[in-house]
Order: sequence, then structure tokens, then C-alpha cells
Amino acid sequence: MRIALAGAGAFGEKHLDGLTLIDGVEIVSIISRTAGQAAAVAARYGAKHSSTDLADALARDDVDAVILCTPTQLHAAQAIACMDAGKHVQVEIPLADSLADAEAVLAKSQATGLTCMVGHTRRFNPSHQYVHNRITAGDFAIQQMDVQTYFFRRRNINAKGEPRSWTDHLLWHHAAHTVDLFAYQAGPIVKANALAGPLHPELGIAMDMSIQLRADSGAICTLSLSFNNDGPLGTFFRYIGDTATYIARYDDLVTGREEPVDLTGVAVSNNGIELQDREFIAAIREGREPNSSVAQVLPCYRVLDALERQLTA
Repeated sequence: MRIALAGAGAFGEKHLDGLTLIDGVEIVSIISRTAGQAAAVAARYGAKHSSTDLADALARDDVDAVILCTPTQLHAAQAIACMDAGKHVQVEIPLADSLADAEAVLAKSQATGLTCMVGHTRRFNPSHQYVHNRITAGDFAIQQMDVQTYFFRRRNINAKGEPRSWTDHLLWHHAAHTVDLFAYQAGPIVKANALAGPLHPELGIAMDMSIQLRADSGAICTLSLSFNNDGPLGTFFRYIGDTATYIARYDDLVTGREEPVDLTGVAVSNNGIELQDREFIAAIREGREPNSSVAQVLPCYRVLDALERQLTA
């Protein structure tokens, strides 16, 4: 499986690290915003090609699939371009920043029959897989999820603390993780409400947001998001269920009393990004729909669209 990766920033490198652990995968091409960065990352991971233009990678006959870690606003158009070029594609979360664009990607994937997967990593973190396995076995039912997504980004910087060339978004990016995961774990979402705090004077985005969700099962979810939090950063999920309470912190899981949960045997790795990439590669090889396919995650973007319309009404 010969891979091109576009967007060699902080998250792109996490994918590259994961790909190096998967048998039979060759990293062929690195695309980045600057030629210097693209070349440096290509050299580090043994890629034979680098460029600042995704079209250069798509024109190569030694590229089977593409992973997009580019700015959100480019995701939909680039995913469609990849499929137009006959390449399978994994799009980092979010698929798009509008429902219309997300639906256009779905239509293209259906028309081409190519694998199109979206990087909804929470489906793959061993912590959430453990909970999902208990749910599907009938041993655990969610009553409530309490989720905090907190960052300190009063300036437009990325996860490495470097200036970012685009504007991130609490709703279309960070809320997408929880909206999709809640539906994945508790069932289809039937009600959603949102409130947003003041807009940033320069970036024009809400820096704080509160979202409430209810699933068809009756389970509820409360999600708090902030770019103003001067404290522990990241996303923390508390599952309150009928038989247990769990707290998931990315790939790690503890009980409600902070007792570690043994995740041995849940997956072949304890790295959610690697597991996500393994699923992408396996789905292509086996000719099947991947977990987190564009079709599976589209309901999430319908909910985000409804929330955006609430916030802008």
C-alpha cells in the first residue's frame, strides 16, 4: 500500500509514525505548505517525493491512497480531487465545515466506489473501544456522557505552539469528535442544543461553547468546549452508565475512582491514530467499508449543521 500524506504538521506526523508500524505500507509522497518542510519530513520518513502541491502526488502512478491532514477548509475539495484521481482517501476530522460539502464527498465516494474514510479517532482509541465492546456485549448502557474539550488558544497557534495558517473551529472540528462518538456509543441523536460565548475580535469564532445531546436510547451528553482554558488541555470523556463509570483520556481509561482499566487485548496497539490507519489500510486491501466511513459519519455532520443553524438564528 503506497501512501501520500498531505499536511505534514503536528497531526500529520502522528499518522506517519503510525504508518511506519504497518506491514507492507510505503510512504511515497509528502505534501506540505512549504517546500522545505515537505522535503525535511520526506527525508525523515523515507518518502521518495515531496511537493507543495497535492496535484503532484495525485498524478503519480505509485500512489494508491492519500491521507489528508490539511486545513479544515480544504478537506472536502481535496477529498473529491483524490477520488477523481482514482485514489482512496482518509480525511482527517472534520470531513468538512458545511453539510453541503460533506454530502458532496459522500456522493463522490458512492459514485467512484473508492474507500473514503474520515479520521474520527475516538472510534479507534482503545479506551473507547473497551467501552464500546461492553456496550455491544450488553454489559454496560450509557446514562450520561460528560465531556470537556479544553485548549488555550487565544492566539491562532497549532498543537506545536506554532502560528497556524488557518482558523480552527470548536463546532465543526472539536465538537465533531464527541457528537460522532456519542452516537456511536449510545445510538442515533434525536435532540441537540447549543450555546456559544463571545466571538474572538480577530478570528471571528466563538471561543467557548456548550452543547447538549440526547440519543434515541434516552442517554444524554453534555459537552463543554473552550479555547480559553488555562489549565489541563485536551478532551476528557466521563461515561456514566448503569453498571460502571469510566473516564477516557485519549488512549487511556480509568474508572470513576481513577483506577486504571487494563486494556490489554483490546487492540493490536494502544495508539488510536495507528489503529485508525490500520483500519484504512485493511479496508482498502479487503475491499470493504471501513469503520468511520464517510457514510457512517455523515449523521454527525447533520447534527453539526443543525447546531450551527441554531447558533446563527
